[in-house]
Amino acid sequence: FVNERLALRQRGKGSSARQRVEHDRVRFLSGVRDGKATGNPIALQVVNKDDRYKGLPPVHEPRPGHADLPGALNRGIDDARDVIERASARETAVRVAACAVAAQMLDALEIDVFGHTVQIGSVDVRGEPGDDIDAARARRASSEHHALGSELSQAEASAVIDAAQKAGDTLGGIVEVVATGVPLGLGGHERPETKLKATLAAALMGIQAIQGVEVGLGFRGAVLRGSEVHDPIVPGADGPARDGNRAGGIEGGTSNGQPVVVRAAMKPLATLRTRLPSVDLRTNEPAPARVERSDVCAVSRLAIVAEAVVAADLARHVRRRFGGASLAEVRAAIDAQRKRLS
Repeated sequence: FVNERLALRQRGKGSSARQRVEHDRVRFLSGVRDGKATGNPIALQVVNKDDRYKGLPPVHEPRPGHADLPGALNRGIDDARDVIERASARETAVRVAACAVAAQMLDALEIDVFGHTVQIGSVDVRGEPGDDIDAARARRASSEHHALGSELSQAEASAVIDAAQKAGDTLGGIVEVVATGVPLGLGGHERPETKLKATLAAALMGIQAIQGVEVGLGFRGAVLRGSEVHDPIVPGADGPARDGNRAGGIEGGTSNGQPVVVRAAMKPLATLRTRLPSVDLRTNEPAPARVERSDVCAVSRLAIVAEAVVAADLARHVRRRFGGASLAEVRAAIDAQRKRLS
């Protein structure tokens, strides 16, 4: 299960040569026996095939938009190499592996988390996952963009990536994560740091190159009237229900029982082959920015990373809300809530 997620993270249109070098596989060092978690801390490892570090050239010409300059100034150094290596999105490989463990727990509780690409550059590749998540995963797996949109829109996205690559440029985009089966009451309205929308935003903003996060209607709701934004509460077969999900499954910082819908916007990556102006940190004289190995577009891979961190955050909230020392106890607590609400 974990290796499947790692393989998804490595594929996608616009990926760098690094993804052709690495063949990520997970190794569990502790906490798992005979394919099951033991309850002890889980340690896992994803090894870099390309593990060169000594002998890499110094970086005196920071890239605009990357951690290079603020990291180097913060540490009082004129070689940003150490900053670059630690800030690298290569780190998301092990994050996807760890979060896949959380996703398996959610799967056992009938909570499904699904990420897909909705926009690449200015091209809309949006498609609806629908109720059959397994079918949506199959559709995503057949797309080099991890998108559900039409073949025409995806061909257009491929064309703009190719054009950016030819120009020595990069592209960003937007991904969406939809979580279904989310129990009522995750998060809470009492404290800012425990609100579900706050922790989800932090998880997504913690991914490299993410510049914006929205829940439900998000920024679109800011230009509408309240009557166009809030989901009316109506009588339902199992109690109060809603006639839409413009809230994205979260109200007052708390999950309301509907699908949780979040989106994350990725800026174009900071390494351009057509180098942007910069300075030499040793002399403060003008110099073109350093060129490092980088993707042209990493949005398709972001869909998998975003899915992973959302799953991990939801798993934390499930543990906080329902407690339990075993998976069976957590499942029993969720089933009891569902029965009570019905």
